[in-house]
Amino acid sequence: MRVHTVKHRVIAEINMIPLIDISLILLIIFMVITPFLVQSQIQVSLPKASTGTKGGDENVLKVQLAADGAMTMDGRPVKFQRLEKELMLRFAKSYKKTVLVEADKTVPVERVVAVFDAAKKLGAGKIGIAVKPED
Repeated sequence: MRVHTVKHRVIAEINMIPLIDISLILLIIFMVITPFLVQSQIQVSLPKASTGTKGGDENVLKVQLAADGAMTMDGRPVKFQRLEKELMLRFAKSYKKTVLVEADKTVPVERVVAVFDAAKKLGAGKIGIAVKPED
């Protein structure tokens, strides 16, 4: 009777379990961090209006002007001196040609007009001011 011996061979298969574990851990980390990133945007107290319609949020470049002078563009902080350069970069990257200004009610009108002027100069198709509906 002959005894068969098992030869030790190299396993040439990729073990997918650690890769799946790491992917799920990264997914959980991103799900936990996302609310903190959304809350980091500046708070703007919009003026109220009795008329107005809810516009679509797609294809709109949002510029927020806060009462303390801070400005964000699509959630990213931008300095007022670099407004035209940032608008030029955003218009070149995408087909977004609509600019919506969310200005605090205490922001001087000159700053809002400066944003409108820069947007129109760079080829914005539509510009608008965001308002809060009156209750």
